[in-house]
Amino acid sequence: MQASKTSSTLQDYGSLPAETFVSMDGASRLLRLAGLAQELGAEPVAEEARELAARVSEGRFYVACIGQFKRGKSTLLNALVGHEVVPTGFVPVTAVPTVIRFGDELRARVRMRDGAWRDVDLPDLKEYVTEELNPENKKAVEGAEVFVPSPLLSSGMCFVDTPGLGSVFTGNTATTQAFIPHIDAALVVVGADPPIAGEELALVESIGTQVQDLILVINKADRTTDPERAAAVKFTREILEKRLHRPMGEVFEVSAAERMENRGPLRDWEKLLASLHHLVEDSGRNLVRAACDRGLQRLSEQLLAIISEDRDALQRPIEESERRIELMRKTINEAERSMHELSFLFMAEQHRISDLFVERHKQFLRSAWTKSETEFGEGLASVPLGFGPRYRRRVMHLAQEIALRKVMPWLKPEQEEGERQYRAVALRFVEMGNNFLKKLAGAGLSELTRMPHALDPEKGFRVRSGFIFEDFIGTAQPPSPLRWLADIFLPFVGGRKLITNDAREFLRHLLEVNCSRIQNDILNRIQDSRGRLEVEIRKLLHEISRIAEQALDWARKVKEDGTPAVQSAVERLNQLEREVSALV
Repeated sequence: MQASKTSSTLQDYGSLPAETFVSMDGASRLLRLAGLAQELGAEPVAEEARELAARVSEGRFYVACIGQFKRGKSTLLNALVGHEVVPTGFVPVTAVPTVIRFGDELRARVRMRDGAWRDVDLPDLKEYVTEELNPENKKAVEGAEVFVPSPLLSSGMCFVDTPGLGSVFTGNTATTQAFIPHIDAALVVVGADPPIAGEELALVESIGTQVQDLILVINKADRTTDPERAAAVKFTREILEKRLHRPMGEVFEVSAAERMENRGPLRDWEKLLASLHHLVEDSGRNLVRAACDRGLQRLSEQLLAIISEDRDALQRPIEESERRIELMRKTINEAERSMHELSFLFMAEQHRISDLFVERHKQFLRSAWTKSETEFGEGLASVPLGFGPRYRRRVMHLAQEIALRKVMPWLKPEQEEGERQYRAVALRFVEMGNNFLKKLAGAGLSELTRMPHALDPEKGFRVRSGFIFEDFIGTAQPPSPLRWLADIFLPFVGGRKLITNDAREFLRHLLEVNCSRIQNDILNRIQDSRGRLEVEIRKLLHEISRIAEQALDWARKVKEDGTPAVQSAVERLNQLEREVSALV
């Protein structure tokens, strides 16, 4: 443990009765928790508790801007605060979370992984927070803060620019996921094509379980048609209400780029600003209070685990602890090798699911294609002839309509079967993981018996369906300029059949792509969940080993001072346990 955690230090802090904590406000509880964490040598917990106490006492709450990469999140935040403070660009830009908070003047600072803050000139911020200049966060930046004299932020609201989901940079998605516990409300930025992607939906669902306030924005409204945005708004609201089991508010249609350049129609911009002001006035205090409660709960659980291990290390002989840790190291090394065997079991389940849906996919296509081709031939008779490019659009839309009619009735039962299969394999994966941990507990990692719910059916299985009819929500892609010119002349040379053949191939493509999406969705979810589960197991083993080794080091130092020192330390740990529990 840290040098501060000695038997003499343990006696320095006076014991406080449990009733004392009833009258303490949230910031005071967090500061007290930070003091207890420092006494226990848990400096990371102490630092996080102090930081959370500071923002609770100042009434600051975090509104995270989340969504798929290239949604224009950074541009939207710049437009909201009235200053170009976070970098924007044409590639996935944001690499680390950037907090935008109120300040008397424009300035920025970054926090490095060692905990030190570094002031930077605002134009240089991009060197630390962008993917281009800090790829995969090679500079080890923990986070960044930008201070802005914006009236919108003057009452405690802070925006958080998060890395976009779904880019090729997998570390960015992980960074956004890790920030979830700190989110108090969310500005969900979606688009019209597709309106909300699978990974976005999973993240919103995770956040929606812990926060109530979600503000939905469709950005880049200047790049889509009214029908496309209307379909996207309807789809986004319906799917989120279904997943979150609660009504969603208005979906605001805006163009952040237009607002930054002060051009174009306002659309729903004023409504969006009003919604953010209402969030501050109606929910600000409650959001700060909820952030405090979540932080106390999360940090106290970490301290209680440390206290338990410290006490056990004091009460058992040093030689026994040394044997235990040596056995623990061997067991964890063997566990790493055994994880490969577990991976083969996981892989077998993936292959089984893949084979099942491939066969269902083939059966549907055999039946649907014959009927669709017949309907397409019959529908061509009703398509007006005329101008070549217009004729192409009409027959392409005919293909879309037929594909929609064929796929949608098949979709619902297929999706339900996919969800059933996914749930079943999720339970099997977790059962395998728990059996694996039970074997490790029997082989020497008795600490695992303290964590009977280390894994549960939702652990590592929080990825929800990513199924979206992108081709059905949008319209047929416009032809290239050369194709457009060719279409002008094709009707005059008897080449209209080339256009209908293209439409027929488009119909086949729509059927093929959209009916295979459930299969791909399930397999992607299983692969992602399998990876998360393996990571959770490894993190759990590493944390158990780390806490046990630190507890042993500290126990050696205390026992050097004799039995009275050990008794005093155990009594103090018991008191710390009561105090930590009382704080929550």
